[in-house]
Amino acid sequence: MKFDPEQLKTIVVKIGTNLLSGQQAFEGQVMEAVVEEVCALKREHGLNILVVTSGAVGCGMRILGMDERPSALPQKQAVAAVGQAALMHAYQVLFDARSQGLHSAQVLLTAADLDSRQSYLNVRNTLHALFSMRNVVPIINENDSTAVEELRFGDNDTLAAKIAAKIDAGLLIILTDVDGLYDRNPAENADAALIAQIGEITPAIEALAGGAGSTAATGGMRTKLEAAKIAAAAGLPTIIANGHRPGVLQGALEDRVPCTVFTAAQESLSHRKRWIAFGRAPQGAVIVDEGAKRALTRQGKSLLAAGIVEVQGDFDAGDAVEVRGMTGRAIARALVNYSSREIDRIKGHKSHEIEGLLGRKDFDEVAHRDNMAML
Repeated sequence: MKFDPEQLKTIVVKIGTNLLSGQQAFEGQVMEAVVEEVCALKREHGLNILVVTSGAVGCGMRILGMDERPSALPQKQAVAAVGQAALMHAYQVLFDARSQGLHSAQVLLTAADLDSRQSYLNVRNTLHALFSMRNVVPIINENDSTAVEELRFGDNDTLAAKIAAKIDAGLLIILTDVDGLYDRNPAENADAALIAQIGEITPAIEALAGGAGSTAATGGMRTKLEAAKIAAAAGLPTIIANGHRPGVLQGALEDRVPCTVFTAAQESLSHRKRWIAFGRAPQGAVIVDEGAKRALTRQGKSLLAAGIVEVQGDFDAGDAVEVRGMTGRAIARALVNYSSREIDRIKGHKSHEIEGLLGRKDFDEVAHRDNMAML
């Protein structure tokens, strides 16, 4: 599948930990090659290009002579703080040497930066301001040195997809150490076949994904599929390609290198619903029965208490909550009108019974369809 750079306007490129850190040590060859390609694409096509980078912890491990990724959060944050400075210095040196007038800009984010609608928009405005300068390439990384576990994106694949959705990117390219998604594990099956194009990420496709790949990494193919789902919902395709292949970015655009392309959904979410779906970290979940699932997914209905069978987590009214089917698969994100304790009391009951159960009825719906984003 070919992509015309002139039509894309904005590309987000994510460079995975395995490309920068291998199993243990920091390596700069792939970074150098990608920076050179980014600069060429920006010069030749005037593209807005944003790079989401991993590697801070791996870089810190190399500097500190560590063989194993630290397990305790304070140690991980300290190692990331050491590595982040060196990582960005490496990007700055490469851009200065190869960009012919282009500059890099560091942007560090945590999930909390996207939680409020205002800060979500501020991030978007900052990135567009950097693009408007025409000679700047933003380099984004999760702020590992300050983000606590509950405020983490979890992996930079998710971060890249959320940023791509936020800035109306035309394409997300995730560079890793394999060519894409295979029908079987290529490390264990010599005849495993690469899947060139995927139109919908079904449970069967998800079952093909493996786990994390190295001591310095937090993600794997599973997180890349989650990223592709986020991007698809926002109306943009995703490419997973091997960053070790020479000319991988141009090759992926021109369909000259092996890769997996995930196509965009036919109908994309509005920016507000993108924020509901991907900007706010879910504080809990509600499990709905099959009737409620059909009403939500096929009829565009609001979430009512009658269809809820279970409440998970502790959350307040106004929080973002994941809506799951009976199998546990997420089907939506919603801003709820009632707290977890209140929903637990009214679950399975009709809307007209809410006042009798709670002593009041602020809303008929647990979550209105305008405050829900289908996944």
